[in-house]
Amino acid sequence: MLIGVDVGGTFTDVVSIGEFGIRTIKITTDSRNTELGVIAGAREIGVEQAHAFNHASTHGLNAVITRRLPKIAFLTSMGHRDILDAGRTWRPVADLTNPHWRRHFGDAAMPLVPRYLRRGVVERITTEGEVLIPLDERQAREQIAVLRECGVAGVAICLLNSYVNRVHEERLSEIVREEMGDIPCSISSEVSPLAKEYDRASTTVIDVFMHLIYSDYTQRLDEGLRALGFRGKLNYANCAAQLLSSEVAMERPYQIVFAGPAAGAVASTHFGKMVAKGNLLCADIGGTSCDISLVSDFRPYVNTTFELEHDLVVNALSVEVSSIGAGGGSLVSISNAGELQVGPGSAGSEPGPACYGKGGTDPTMTDTCLLMGIIDPDNFAGGRVRLDKGQSKRAFERLDTSLPFEDRVRFAFHVGLNNIAEGLTNVTIQHGIDPRDFSIIAFGAAGPMLLPSVLDKLHAAEVIVPPHPGLFSALGLVSSEQTYSDSRSAYRTLAPEVAPEIDEVFREMEANLRERLKDSHPDPIFIRAFDGRLLGQSWETPFIPIPPGKISPETVLEMIENFHSGYELRAGNRFPGIPVQSVTYRVETVMPTAKVDYPRLERRSEGAPAPDRVITLHYLAPEPIQAGEYRRTDLRFGDEILGPAVIREESATTFILSGQILSVGEFGELYIRRADNLW
Repeated sequence: MLIGVDVGGTFTDVVSIGEFGIRTIKITTDSRNTELGVIAGAREIGVEQAHAFNHASTHGLNAVITRRLPKIAFLTSMGHRDILDAGRTWRPVADLTNPHWRRHFGDAAMPLVPRYLRRGVVERITTEGEVLIPLDERQAREQIAVLRECGVAGVAICLLNSYVNRVHEERLSEIVREEMGDIPCSISSEVSPLAKEYDRASTTVIDVFMHLIYSDYTQRLDEGLRALGFRGKLNYANCAAQLLSSEVAMERPYQIVFAGPAAGAVASTHFGKMVAKGNLLCADIGGTSCDISLVSDFRPYVNTTFELEHDLVVNALSVEVSSIGAGGGSLVSISNAGELQVGPGSAGSEPGPACYGKGGTDPTMTDTCLLMGIIDPDNFAGGRVRLDKGQSKRAFERLDTSLPFEDRVRFAFHVGLNNIAEGLTNVTIQHGIDPRDFSIIAFGAAGPMLLPSVLDKLHAAEVIVPPHPGLFSALGLVSSEQTYSDSRSAYRTLAPEVAPEIDEVFREMEANLRERLKDSHPDPIFIRAFDGRLLGQSWETPFIPIPPGKISPETVLEMIENFHSGYELRAGNRFPGIPVQSVTYRVETVMPTAKVDYPRLERRSEGAPAPDRVITLHYLAPEPIQAGEYRRTDLRFGDEILGPAVIREESATTFILSGQILSVGEFGELYIRRADNLW
């Protein structure tokens, strides 16, 4: 049996696949001790029978966002300690002329490392890797003594040009341990041996935080699972939703800080292959946010870096995810100008929407859909949570507005939908795609409820609701590959004579991976690539393929040709007369991994699906309208249902509007299209 667990801000989703098919459990996340929800889900699903436990969590991400972080220090070359305050000096486009804008992690706002804990040491390595100024160990010990007095729990070290010569960082790390004992200490030349000092520094700082947050968490989780009888392998998903053993993940824990949203894109890619849908707009709507990713030609968009906040960069392979504050818990409020707005604030799991009856007093999208009749108050989250419609009504009545009650609810629903449509539209414009060529794949607890109503606003081809939509991201954790990778930076203008240098870089990286995998994967197949740029550019074109085998002068010529082809594909232009400069070399190997297999649904022998009952929907139109209510488990391959209709299942509710038609696919997936647009 294989288990996948996705810890979100509101719910913890647990899925298992085995001889009895797919089992799912949804548990409320304990924000103070997230491992308790994970262990409770593992107990309920029978973890003692599992051979692998694949895990993704927002625990570390939430700690960074909320600044509930341990105290750490940052050591860097003398004169450069404010690199963490300046970032890349980029501003959001919307705030280019705003004199009051401040970088969220800057010293004027909420720094990750306060300035007094950022210390400079005397040393300097040149860009060629030569020692220009030797490390002043006496001065370094004085600075570390200050940090010891301040009681820091970990130290991040990032020295200039250490990616070409790590000797000073390694010695400084030794001094830290001599002076401060065995505390987490990460050096940038090991964490992310890539060019660009700020990116390296911020990644190293995040690595230290994740060491402190996840080391104890992993130990408690592992002990909790073992106490339940689990004897299998504990894996984490990284930011590209690739699986890493917990031991490997804890060596570089910055790689797991943003794993949950990526798993949804991987689940969509895997399911898209099963239903022959290669172009997908993936929208995961949970309690707090709508996470949007893109799959084109059966491949998710992957970047080499991502931002936890604006300009807070992490150097890690990651599925490109765009998040907006639009979920079931998004708060409905009245702005100072008197307009009704939805989000980006969220009620989260504590206190949650007003209808939870846990102290929340502000209305949310969940309260809106409850009052409209779309959500069943007696069967929310599989009946685990009982909803109080009276609390929702009182929350809307408390809004400081002169709008009639029915307009408050109706406007909240449509404003929430428009927020989601805008987020999806922005992604299509950013990537220059035509939404008519793409299907929206709707998942998360609130995705199937809200996204079909967005179809007309976006003009996408259709909405697909996969099986188990409320736990689909967790299914991505049992659809992933187990991958090991390495990368190095080395600026070289590509020409036949640099072939031996490039060959040496790859031989060293592949030897390290081969040594790591000698017991579990003795004959790995390596996939090589490099990030390159036209000479004089400051931005790289990533993932240019490199053929296997010894890097020869002919191989370098092929790398140059591959770069120009890749550049033309991304930028639409080709400049064969400009030399190509390599920046970062990458290698990875993939281990065969078991994946989820969705069972096929039988066709109905006769008749048509019949609703369990007819329900009344309010506030969609001037007068209440009637809609059929169906159970998803009663649907069969080939069934069709005309809207308006509501389809109930344990993990989610699907709502289709009047004028839409729903058809059931062979794996039980639901296709929702405009009824007047059928082929």
